[in-house]
Amino acid sequence: MAGIVVKPRARILHGHDWVFSSEVLKVFGKPADGDVVSLKDGKDRLIGSAIYNSKSQIVARRFSRRKQELDLDFFSRRIAQAAEYRTRRGVDPKLCRIVWSESDGLPGLILDRYGHHFVMQTLTLAMDMRKDLIADAIEHVFGTTSASVARIDPLAGGVPALQSLCIIQRNDAPIRKAEGLELHSNILRGDAPSNVEIEIEGVKFEIDLLHGQKTGFYLDQKHNYSVVAGYARGQRVLDCFTNQGAFALTCARAGAADVTGIEESSDNVAGAKANAARNHLEVKWIEQDVFQFLRATEKGGGRYDLVVLDPPSFTRTRSGLRDALRGYRELHMRAFKLLSKNGLLATFSCSHHVSDNEFAQAIADALVDARRSARRLRRFEQAPDHPVLPTIPETEYFKGFLLEMMPGR
Repeated sequence: MAGIVVKPRARILHGHDWVFSSEVLKVFGKPADGDVVSLKDGKDRLIGSAIYNSKSQIVARRFSRRKQELDLDFFSRRIAQAAEYRTRRGVDPKLCRIVWSESDGLPGLILDRYGHHFVMQTLTLAMDMRKDLIADAIEHVFGTTSASVARIDPLAGGVPALQSLCIIQRNDAPIRKAEGLELHSNILRGDAPSNVEIEIEGVKFEIDLLHGQKTGFYLDQKHNYSVVAGYARGQRVLDCFTNQGAFALTCARAGAADVTGIEESSDNVAGAKANAARNHLEVKWIEQDVFQFLRATEKGGGRYDLVVLDPPSFTRTRSGLRDALRGYRELHMRAFKLLSKNGLLATFSCSHHVSDNEFAQAIADALVDARRSARRLRRFEQAPDHPVLPTIPETEYFKGFLLEMMPGR
């Protein structure tokens, strides 16, 4: 097997699973991009097997600490292990992220399940080259894309697997460009309707798995909708960056007195309106830039009792951190000025490059700017189906806080 010898201070020797181009001492055996390579230290000791791509800044990503090939048995075993882990954590078996890249020992592979639809992203060259093999493994673990003998679904408590399933590729994430991969979305196996209905906290959503956000829905927020909605009864609620209306609709269902959802995308607003009609819920939808809305509402003296801030990532790179923090500071300052004296703010960040401390400091600075005081009621973290590895900080990107305004301060 061809391979790489890493430098003495490479991060992979300290628990990480990545090898950057600057950490390579030498390459031996002439590996091709997408190959499995062996990783060795300066004393010729094996430190694992990895996928290789010379065109990426991350030239190697370890997936095993021993010699291992990427075959059907490997993918079937890893996917089954990932599914069983989520079962033990009490995750909804039919609506969850089954594979979360390095967190499940499958670097660059993301697999989300929506009933009998499986949405796959292959974000590294090696995984993309083996997408048909991965699809075979999905069929082997969960069922088949055509009528066949039923297997046991590890996420369904030992009941027979689905007789028919659909596997969709959502390979439209810009991060693929770093691996030299094209962007596209299509059905890989089986037949799929254009839209699929799911239910979260009693609210039904119709989602587009081929064109919707990420793999169709923000599954990383699934456990937080009920938490936020638990504070909504009788309150005036503002849901910023509402996307398909999940926070707005769960708050409306929980008995909020008035709910407004703000979203810049006309397609998302149309989807949110359809979801509201589907559930017979009343929400005021506004198609506008959130910052513009907050400024105008402040000037008009508007007030809310519960504000939700769930924006898209403010930066995809470390170089954009300063601008991202400036954006978070202004966003929170505007929101604080609209909150009633005992108002609540549920705020989230999915920007990996913004740390917990930096996000918290931006919020603290915004409180100073708004001349308000607040108490922190709770912290939000990634859902159990998005596990975090302490040795790989890149597996953690999601963070959030619930804050309560302090009257008379």
